[in-house]
Amino acid sequence: MHIHILGICGTFMGGLAALAREAGHRVTGCDAGVYPPMSDQLRALGIDLIEGFDASQMALKPDMYVIGNVVSRARGPDGNPKFPLMEAILEAGAPYTSGPQWLSEHVLQGKHVLAIAGTHGKTTTTSMLAWVLEQAGLQPGFLVGGVPLNFGVSARLGGGKFFVIEADEYDTAFFDKRSKFVHYRPRTAVLNNLEFDHADIFDDLAAIERQFHHLVRTVPGSGRVVVNGLEESLTRVLAQGCWSEVRTFGSAVSDFVAEGEPSHFKVVQSGKPVADVQWAIGGVHNQLNALATIAAAEHVGVAPAVAAQALASFENVKRRMEVRGTVQREGGGITVYDDFAHHPTAIRTTINGLRRQVGDARILAIFEPRSNTMKLGTMKAQLPWSLEEADLAFCHSGGLGWDAAAALTPMGPKAQVGANIEEVISQVLAQVQPGDHLLCMSNGGFGGIHAKLLEALSN
Repeated sequence: MHIHILGICGTFMGGLAALAREAGHRVTGCDAGVYPPMSDQLRALGIDLIEGFDASQMALKPDMYVIGNVVSRARGPDGNPKFPLMEAILEAGAPYTSGPQWLSEHVLQGKHVLAIAGTHGKTTTTSMLAWVLEQAGLQPGFLVGGVPLNFGVSARLGGGKFFVIEADEYDTAFFDKRSKFVHYRPRTAVLNNLEFDHADIFDDLAAIERQFHHLVRTVPGSGRVVVNGLEESLTRVLAQGCWSEVRTFGSAVSDFVAEGEPSHFKVVQSGKPVADVQWAIGGVHNQLNALATIAAAEHVGVAPAVAAQALASFENVKRRMEVRGTVQREGGGITVYDDFAHHPTAIRTTINGLRRQVGDARILAIFEPRSNTMKLGTMKAQLPWSLEEADLAFCHSGGLGWDAAAALTPMGPKAQVGANIEEVISQVLAQVQPGDHLLCMSNGGFGGIHAKLLEALSN
């Protein structure tokens, strides 16, 4: 089968492309604004990438067009369609489907699917669970919205009956407004946490809770729902009805509880110590991700002690507190990090994780509000709270429809705003000192700011 993927460089669609290629299909795709790591991964697989959404791509005549949720029926200021290829597909009556639907029909059929949902931590927890199952000899397939360092790829078919998938609540496609995860039909579902996000899709938290309940409805009676016991929103989701076994983690009265520091803790199950986790990953959020992983792995027969042993060699995910480089200076090296944090809670959690790691050293938070929710300004009031533990904050405000400087006023001289990447870099260079930690946070390429900072610091 030849499939042509519209929006192939998104983390989900890029992973789907890798799976389709591995399954023996011919894969081509198009996108706008191609950037690593996904573009590198696709080219390494020999997948042809076309820049843009021009209707001339109809000449490829694939058996199926797979449509990413970046595609819409929108028109530009000139009145012309932004996605002429999509218009041509519809005019021709050519066969098309969504990414989640194609995945459900061609990859997940007959598998024991383990799906990880939540506002935060999906990518990391999916990577953890895939690695635990791999170390237990189960050869899982997986699709992750990032590149787990232990595997070096974001997706693979695997050799066994288990498939671990990052289950996103974002909508499926312009013609299917259900959350992606309702297509996956998991037997093991992790509900990691739930906050308001995706303000471009959902009106309020209750609307997202409804979608999470649609996911819960698809889990069979012999399945397991693993739930964060600290989240009131998830308690409300389960109160709408649950027909599967429930296992909780996180709260003091949960089935799975952590005792000790995030870097070294005991796992207590129903009052009994069952495992000991000692690893190189920091942050309370990752401790919770580990508990969710252990509870999910236990459902497919992996003992908590075996899971804990696997976590000891877990290397995290690209763009999750990834050290991009250190420039040596008299008085201490200056380290530059890359992190995907873009929601205020994720920003706060990431800074807190680094704070625990570096103690009293200065943290310079460098971020761009790039997600659709942040661009709308829905959460701008939370930014000062999210940046509290940083010593200084630098915001890239290009393309925002709201005043970033006004939103950051409560931070006083601790916060600066730059209209472009170059301005942000010069602001950082004017303030940086030996021993500083430069934490860059964005869910996009951030204009290659990491490499530019390292080069400027080296000079």
